[in-house]
Amino acid sequence: MGLRGEVFSTKFATDKRTYFFNIKENRYGDLFLNIVESKKNSSEGFERQSVIVFEEDLQGFVAEFQKSLDFIKKKK
Repeated sequence: MGLRGEVFSTKFATDKRTYFFNIKENRYGDLFLNIVESKKNSSEGFERQSVIVFEEDLQGFVAEFQKSLDFIKKKK
């Protein structure tokens, strides 16, 4: 187990925000996905938003996420 339970991490950065995709392991050995959006705020700090998706929900999460992407593609 890595730092704070992290077993894998990757990121995608733009000019305004950075997205982190972290696979973590809890103390029971269960894996989960932690998606974090980080952006600068006006007080020179960072604002962070986080979503956690548990391993047993990943298949459904990805399916609904793909539906959302398909909808955006159709609108273009």
